Amino acid sequence: MARVILSIIMLLIFVGHSYAAELNIGLIPEQNVFKQFKRYEPLGQYIEQKTGIKIKFTVLSRYGNIMESFHKKKMDGAFWGSFTGAMAIKKHGVQPIARPVNLDGSSTYHGYIMVRKDSGIKNISDMKGKAVAFVEKATTAGYIFPMAYFKENGIKDIDSYFSEYYFTGSHDAAIHALLEKKVDIACAKNTVYEILVREDPGIKDKLVIIATSADVPSNGLGLRKELAYGVKAELKQALLDMHLDPEGKKVLNEFGVKRFIGTDKDDYSPVFEIAERAGIDLKKYEYMNK
Repeated sequence: MARVILSIIMLLIFVGHSYAAELNIGLIPEQNVFKQFKRYEPLGQYIEQKTGIKIKFTVLSRYGNIMESFHKKKMDGAFWGSFTGAMAIKKHGVQPIARPVNLDGSSTYHGYIMVRKDSGIKNISDMKGKAVAFVEKATTAGYIFPMAYFKENGIKDIDSYFSEYYFTGSHDAAIHALLEKKVDIACAKNTVYEILVREDPGIKDKLVIIATSADVPSNGLGLRKELAYGVKAELKQALLDMHLDPEGKKVLNEFGVKRFIGTDKDDYSPVFEIAERAGIDLKKYEYMNK
């Protein structure tokens, strides 16, 4: 009997590995597509080298279309943003397994509402009649947090309060729109802001941060619930052990993080709270881009 059970377990593990000859993992368009591939490809190559699981990355064209793209392209997982991850957990039972620890030791990020220093904008009242750059309707930092902030500060209708607003599609594009004076206010995540500041320290002297959100999980890897348990476990362990391996540390350095840590759905509680403050019901939210 024991031999039969062992044989069944070995068969399940084999089937799991066979099924996972190649995993299709989605990437949200946090930055320029080429920058995204350049950052993630070494990570995929490392995972394949350590586990034999080939990783194929696909940059999804829009934040707000990620759920449909996830299913249409039959993806096995994605490095979800905090809000898309929260939706994936609630709507489809996606299981988060790991997220990166930033160079400063944090494994979270937060949203900024920013203005130019020379704009004269100091508070919510000064924003009336101004132009705003959001990122996408399905981002915590780039839309959900600002909507919660505006609502809590008495703005019931952004269409009438602001002269105009639009969605840039990525966090770096929102910040550049502000710097280039295409808008008066920009909403984006602090990690992308910090990347741009490292590239051009002068940016820090040009912008002022008006509001900051609570911390939410950094972009973590979440896998569809139907994926074989053995594959999930092996992939997770490979990520968690990277910082212990010299080659892994090199890849982590290129990726711009210290290490990966385990994560689960409870880590997304701050995202659920921000969405509630913004008056958003995740089960009914119309997040698709038009």
